[in-house]
Amino acid sequence: MQTVVGIRFKKAGKIYYFDPNGIELSVGGFAIVETSRGLEFGEVVVLPKEIPDDEVVQPLKKVIRAANNEDCQQILENRQKEEEAFDLCLQKIEEHDLDMKLVDVEYTFDRSKIIFYFTSDGRVDFRELVKDLASIFRTRIELRQIGVRDEAKMIGGLGPCGRVLCCHTFLGEFEPVSIRMAKDQNLSLNPTKISGACGRLMCCLRYESDAYELSRLEKEGDIEIIAEDDLT
Repeated sequence: MQTVVGIRFKKAGKIYYFDPNGIELSVGGFAIVETSRGLEFGEVVVLPKEIPDDEVVQPLKKVIRAANNEDCQQILENRQKEEEAFDLCLQKIEEHDLDMKLVDVEYTFDRSKIIFYFTSDGRVDFRELVKDLASIFRTRIELRQIGVRDEAKMIGGLGPCGRVLCCHTFLGEFEPVSIRMAKDQNLSLNPTKISGACGRLMCCLRYESDAYELSRLEKEGDIEIIAEDDLT
Protein backbone atom coordinates (compact mmCIF):
# COMPACT_ATOMS: atom_id res chain seq x y z
CA MET A 1 0.00 0.00 0.00
CA GLN A 2 1.11 3.55 -0.69
CA THR A 3 -0.07 6.87 0.73
CA VAL A 4 -1.16 9.35 -1.95
CA VAL A 5 -3.00 12.65 -2.26
CA GLY A 6 -5.23 13.54 -5.24
CA ILE A 7 -4.43 16.73 -7.16
CA ARG A 8 -6.38 18.28 -10.04
CA PHE A 9 -4.82 20.90 -12.31
CA LYS A 10 -7.86 21.99 -14.29
CA LYS A 11 -11.53 22.35 -13.57
CA ALA A 12 -13.13 18.94 -14.22
CA GLY A 13 -9.68 17.65 -15.10
CA LYS A 14 -8.19 14.25 -14.36
CA ILE A 15 -7.09 13.57 -10.78
CA TYR A 16 -3.42 12.69 -10.39
CA TYR A 17 -1.83 11.03 -7.38
CA PHE A 18 1.22 12.43 -5.58
CA ASP A 19 3.23 11.58 -2.50
CA PRO A 20 1.94 13.96 0.23
CA ASN A 21 5.50 14.11 1.58
CA GLY A 22 4.24 14.62 5.14
CA ILE A 23 2.75 18.01 4.25
CA GLU A 24 -0.57 18.97 5.84
CA LEU A 25 -3.15 19.59 3.12
CA SER A 26 -6.89 20.26 2.99
CA VAL A 27 -9.53 19.61 0.33
CA GLY A 28 -10.11 22.78 -1.67
CA GLY A 29 -6.65 24.05 -0.86
CA PHE A 30 -3.79 24.32 -3.31
CA ALA A 31 -0.36 22.78 -3.54
CA ILE A 32 2.83 23.00 -5.56
CA VAL A 33 3.81 19.59 -6.92
CA GLU A 34 6.60 18.12 -9.00
CA THR A 35 5.52 16.84 -12.42
CA SER A 36 7.18 15.73 -15.63
CA ARG A 37 6.60 19.28 -16.93
CA GLY A 38 8.23 20.90 -13.91
CA LEU A 39 6.57 22.55 -10.92
CA GLU A 40 2.78 22.84 -11.18
CA PHE A 41 0.01 24.46 -9.15
CA GLY A 42 -2.98 22.22 -8.42
CA GLU A 43 -6.07 21.89 -6.25
CA VAL A 44 -6.25 19.24 -3.55
CA VAL A 45 -9.36 17.13 -4.20
CA VAL A 46 -8.51 13.88 -2.38
CA LEU A 47 -6.96 13.87 1.09
CA PRO A 48 -4.05 11.50 1.80
CA LYS A 49 -5.16 7.88 1.66
CA GLU A 50 -3.65 4.46 1.09
CA ILE A 51 -4.09 2.65 -2.21
CA PRO A 52 -2.56 -0.57 -3.63
CA ASP A 53 0.86 -0.23 -5.22
CA ASP A 54 -0.43 -1.43 -8.60
CA GLU A 55 -2.77 1.59 -8.82
CA VAL A 56 0.14 4.03 -8.59
CA VAL A 57 1.98 5.24 -11.68
CA GLN A 58 5.66 5.10 -10.86
CA PRO A 59 7.73 7.03 -10.10
CA LEU A 60 5.36 8.80 -7.70
CA LYS A 61 6.14 12.52 -7.69
CA LYS A 62 6.06 14.52 -4.46
CA VAL A 63 4.12 17.48 -3.15
CA ILE A 64 6.66 20.28 -2.70
CA ARG A 65 4.62 22.55 -0.45
CA ALA A 66 1.18 23.92 0.25
CA ALA A 67 0.60 26.93 -1.98
CA ASN A 68 1.17 30.33 -0.39
CA ASN A 69 0.01 33.84 -1.31
CA GLU A 70 2.97 34.38 -3.62
CA ASP A 71 2.12 31.19 -5.52
CA CYS A 72 -1.49 32.31 -5.95
CA GLN A 73 -0.32 35.71 -7.18
CA GLN A 74 1.94 34.02 -9.74
CA ILE A 75 -1.00 31.98 -11.02
CA LEU A 76 -2.99 35.19 -11.54
CA GLU A 77 -0.04 36.69 -13.43
CA ASN A 78 0.21 33.52 -15.53
CA ARG A 79 -3.47 33.80 -16.48
CA GLN A 80 -2.91 37.35 -17.68
CA LYS A 81 0.15 36.30 -19.68
CA GLU A 82 -1.86 33.44 -21.22
CA GLU A 83 -4.43 35.93 -22.56
CA GLU A 84 -1.67 38.04 -24.07
CA ALA A 85 -0.01 34.95 -25.59
CA PHE A 86 -3.36 33.83 -27.05
CA ASP A 87 -3.87 37.12 -28.90
CA LEU A 88 -0.29 37.18 -30.17
CA CYS A 89 -0.48 33.58 -31.38
CA LEU A 90 -3.69 34.35 -33.28
CA GLN A 91 -1.84 37.11 -35.12
CA LYS A 92 1.04 34.79 -36.02
CA ILE A 93 -1.33 32.06 -37.22
CA GLU A 94 -2.97 34.59 -39.53
CA GLU A 95 0.42 35.85 -40.77
CA HIS A 96 1.50 32.30 -41.65
CA ASP A 97 -1.95 31.53 -43.13
CA LEU A 98 -2.22 28.26 -41.20
CA ASP A 99 -5.37 26.13 -41.28
CA MET A 100 -5.72 25.74 -37.51
CA LYS A 101 -8.00 27.00 -34.76
CA LEU A 102 -6.35 28.15 -31.53
CA VAL A 103 -8.37 26.90 -28.55
CA ASP A 104 -6.37 27.67 -25.41
CA VAL A 105 -2.97 28.69 -24.08
CA GLU A 106 -1.40 27.40 -20.88
CA TYR A 107 1.72 28.47 -19.02
CA THR A 108 3.34 25.96 -16.69
CA PHE A 109 3.51 27.29 -13.14
CA ASP A 110 7.23 28.09 -13.33
CA ARG A 111 6.80 29.56 -16.85
CA SER A 112 9.34 27.13 -18.26
CA LYS A 113 6.95 26.20 -21.08
CA ILE A 114 3.93 27.57 -22.95
CA ILE A 115 1.46 25.09 -24.43
CA PHE A 116 -0.78 26.18 -27.29
CA TYR A 117 -3.81 23.92 -27.86
CA PHE A 118 -5.38 23.91 -31.32
CA THR A 119 -7.74 21.95 -33.56
CA SER A 120 -7.36 21.27 -37.26
CA ASP A 121 -8.93 19.01 -39.87
CA GLY A 122 -5.52 17.71 -40.91
CA ARG A 123 -1.80 17.93 -40.27
CA VAL A 124 -0.32 21.40 -39.90
CA ASP A 125 3.27 22.41 -40.60
CA PHE A 126 3.74 24.87 -37.74
CA ARG A 127 7.54 24.85 -37.59
CA GLU A 128 7.87 28.50 -38.62
CA LEU A 129 5.14 29.45 -36.17
CA VAL A 130 7.04 27.75 -33.34
CA LYS A 131 10.20 29.63 -34.28
CA ASP A 132 8.35 32.96 -34.17
CA LEU A 133 6.75 32.20 -30.81
CA ALA A 134 10.02 31.00 -29.30
CA SER A 135 11.80 34.19 -30.37
CA ILE A 136 9.08 36.27 -28.74
CA PHE A 137 8.54 34.43 -25.45
CA ARG A 138 12.10 33.14 -24.96
CA THR A 139 10.92 29.87 -23.47
CA ARG A 140 9.96 26.34 -24.55
CA ILE A 141 7.00 26.23 -26.92
CA GLU A 142 4.66 23.29 -27.43
CA LEU A 143 1.80 23.17 -29.93
CA ARG A 144 -0.64 20.39 -29.13
CA GLN A 145 -3.42 19.31 -31.47
CA ILE A 146 -6.59 18.23 -29.66
CA GLY A 147 -9.94 16.70 -30.68
CA VAL A 148 -13.36 18.32 -30.75
CA ARG A 149 -14.40 16.74 -27.43
CA ASP A 150 -11.36 18.23 -25.70
CA GLU A 151 -12.15 21.57 -27.31
CA ALA A 152 -15.67 21.54 -25.87
CA LYS A 153 -14.28 20.57 -22.46
CA MET A 154 -11.90 23.55 -22.48
CA ILE A 155 -14.30 26.17 -23.85
CA GLY A 156 -17.51 25.04 -22.14
CA GLY A 157 -21.03 26.05 -23.12
CA LEU A 158 -24.62 24.88 -22.68
CA GLY A 159 -25.92 21.46 -23.64
CA PRO A 160 -29.38 20.64 -25.10
CA CYS A 161 -30.60 20.24 -21.51
CA GLY A 162 -29.83 23.89 -20.79
CA ARG A 163 -27.09 23.09 -18.28
CA VAL A 164 -23.36 23.75 -18.55
CA LEU A 165 -21.59 20.94 -20.42
CA CYS A 166 -20.84 17.92 -18.22
CA CYS A 167 -17.28 17.65 -19.56
CA HIS A 168 -16.63 21.25 -18.51
CA THR A 169 -18.03 20.87 -15.01
CA PHE A 170 -17.35 17.42 -13.57
CA LEU A 171 -16.30 14.75 -16.08
CA GLY A 172 -12.63 14.06 -15.40
CA GLU A 173 -12.15 11.73 -18.35
CA PHE A 174 -14.10 10.83 -21.47
CA GLU A 175 -15.60 7.35 -21.66
CA PRO A 176 -16.70 5.57 -24.84
CA VAL A 177 -20.25 6.34 -26.00
CA SER A 178 -21.97 4.24 -28.66
CA ILE A 179 -25.09 4.47 -30.80
CA ARG A 180 -26.24 1.25 -29.09
CA MET A 181 -26.76 3.28 -25.90
CA ALA A 182 -29.18 5.57 -27.72
CA LYS A 183 -31.04 2.56 -29.15
CA ASP A 184 -31.36 0.90 -25.73
CA GLN A 185 -32.92 4.11 -24.37
CA ASN A 186 -35.40 4.33 -27.27
CA LEU A 187 -34.04 7.72 -28.29
CA SER A 188 -34.31 9.24 -31.72
CA LEU A 189 -31.31 8.31 -33.84
CA ASN A 190 -31.37 11.73 -35.46
CA PRO A 191 -27.73 12.92 -35.08
CA THR A 192 -28.83 16.48 -34.24
CA LYS A 193 -30.80 15.20 -31.24
CA ILE A 194 -28.22 12.87 -29.70
CA SER A 195 -25.07 14.88 -30.40
CA GLY A 196 -23.47 17.33 -28.01
CA ALA A 197 -21.90 20.72 -28.63
CA CYS A 198 -18.76 18.94 -29.88
CA GLY A 199 -20.70 17.15 -32.63
CA ARG A 200 -20.08 13.74 -31.07
CA LEU A 201 -22.57 11.53 -29.24
CA MET A 202 -23.60 13.11 -25.92
CA CYS A 203 -21.65 11.86 -22.90
CA CYS A 204 -24.87 11.65 -20.87
CA LEU A 205 -26.03 8.71 -23.00
CA ARG A 206 -23.71 6.63 -20.85
CA TYR A 207 -25.10 7.68 -17.46
CA GLU A 208 -27.99 5.19 -17.41
CA SER A 209 -26.70 2.80 -20.04
CA ASP A 210 -25.92 0.04 -17.53
CA ALA A 211 -29.53 -0.02 -16.30
CA TYR A 212 -30.91 -0.07 -19.86
CA GLU A 213 -28.43 -2.79 -20.82
CA LEU A 214 -29.62 -5.00 -17.96
CA SER A 215 -33.24 -4.37 -18.94
CA ARG A 216 -32.53 -5.30 -22.55
CA LEU A 217 -30.70 -8.49 -21.60
CA GLU A 218 -33.55 -9.47 -19.27
CA LYS A 219 -36.09 -9.04 -22.08
CA GLU A 220 -33.96 -11.12 -24.40
CA GLY A 221 -33.74 -13.84 -21.76
CA ASP A 222 -29.95 -13.65 -21.44
CA ILE A 223 -30.15 -12.92 -17.71
CA GLU A 224 -32.72 -13.16 -14.94
CA ILE A 225 -32.97 -10.42 -12.32
CA ILE A 226 -34.12 -11.69 -8.92
CA ALA A 227 -35.59 -9.22 -6.42
CA GLU A 228 -34.32 -9.31 -2.82
CA ASP A 229 -37.85 -10.18 -1.59
CA ASP A 230 -37.72 -13.34 -3.68
CA LEU A 231 -34.62 -14.50 -1.80
CA THR A 232 -36.28 -14.41 1.65
